[in-house]
Amino acid sequence: MLRIYHNPRCSKSRAALTLLQERGLTPDVVEYLKTPPDAGQLATLLKQLGIPARALLRSGEAIYRELGLDDPALGEDALIAAMAAHPILIERPIVVRDGKAVIGRPPENILSIV
Repeated sequence: MLRIYHNPRCSKSRAALTLLQERGLTPDVVEYLKTPPDAGQLATLLKQLGIPARALLRSGEAIYRELGLDDPALGEDALIAAMAAHPILIERPIVVRDGKAVIGRPPENILSIV
């Protein structure tokens, strides 16, 4: 299965989706702002990405500052819960294939798993 966690308003996300389609691939498109992953799904994505929760956070979002997510004392569970509650905090796009995932920043990163 090939899946992209996608935000159609994001140029990087659109570029990643186009890269997949240009290669004849038809991913399952999850508009994660409309259908956000829950905490369990986020934990799985982080494992597939091989990164800690903090590395998946969009620190430039206003809600990041409002929630005080820059606090180094916050653990994985707290950061995952924040992303589940506020999916705008999740870096995008994320492409998943065969149990592996990659963040498409830059979009060409996704080619490593396709």
